[in-house]
Amino acid sequence: MDRVLMGRTALVTGVSRRKGIGFAVADRLAAMGANVFCHAFPLFDAQQPWGVDSGGLEPLWDALRQHGTRIESMQADFANPDTPALTVAAAVHAFGHIDILVANHAYSTSGTLEELTAADIDAHLLVNVRGSLLLVKEFAAQHDDTQPGGRVVLFTSGQHLAPMPGELAYIASKGALHQLTTSLAAHLAPRGITVNTIDPGATDTGWATPEVHAAVRAGHPQGRWGTPEDAARLIAWLATEDAGWITGQIINSRGGA
Repeated sequence: MDRVLMGRTALVTGVSRRKGIGFAVADRLAAMGANVFCHAFPLFDAQQPWGVDSGGLEPLWDALRQHGTRIESMQADFANPDTPALTVAAAVHAFGHIDILVANHAYSTSGTLEELTAADIDAHLLVNVRGSLLLVKEFAAQHDDTQPGGRVVLFTSGQHLAPMPGELAYIASKGALHQLTTSLAAHLAPRGITVNTIDPGATDTGWATPEVHAAVRAGHPQGRWGTPEDAARLIAWLATEDAGWITGQIINSRGGA
């Protein structure tokens, strides 16, 4: 693989499981030569049906280091308002600067209108919106505008393409990131920083029940789920100089769904 990101540093949040998008992104960026600072919060995964990786986090960091670049990490909860600043500060302390921010962390639970609570709404907005927006703020504050390759990648879902009535709090938070993209991109463009948001579609990270997995696969134009590597390839390309003219975009990478 071309090492086109040599000399650059990426901060990737939500790198807690080998099957997750965060790990796939970190792995792809490291393979392309970037140093990577990984944020993880395995306590959230431990409370979900899919659970945590049996070996913990160290095997993930060891796998990433096989690419020959530096890998550093920290654990933190983005429900804490101090976490964005602390995470960026830790990455800057480790590497001196950050060129690429991939805000992959997310809080996600199901809930219809009848099931909604104030706590559910607040939890999604605090982690997904406040956490991501403050993370972009801290990233921008430390960015050296004399250096090329400033990149921010956010995540939305499919709420702008089809109804998702069983995930109202989640899609409210992801819709907010969708709407922030154009304005953040315009604000940071004069500094050479691009901002794009991707919708990776239904991605097989181990969360779906067998019934959901089969239903999505049967209804998908390509007859399969997206993989974490599908998202990682797009994000890694957005981090390269080839994507320097692309900013303010919502990119639907869903295999035609």
